[in-house]
Amino acid sequence: MFSGGFSIWHWLIVGLVVLLLFGKGRFSDMMGDVAKGLKNFKKGMSEEESAEHRRLTTDAAQPAPPPAVPAPPAAAAAPAEPTAEPDRNQA
Repeated sequence: MFSGGFSIWHWLIVGLVVLLLFGKGRFSDMMGDVAKGLKNFKKGMSEEESAEHRRLTTDAAQPAPPPAVPAPPAAAAAPAEPTAEPDRNQA
């Protein structure tokens, strides 16, 4: 009976059982749902790509901020004058 593969008769019987279980209308409805799902998936992917493209083009169109200008150096402190106090460490 199963001598290595299915014959055409086996496939016809399997097909007939599938049609009886699901029915012609139900099977075509399932295929239509699969097609709608694929269309929605492709639409979502293209919308995501276009949003990414818009984001990249607006980022490129914005001018770069001007470079930070360093603050001028503070005025050099005047050298400290020696104090008139004697050094207390000397005895």
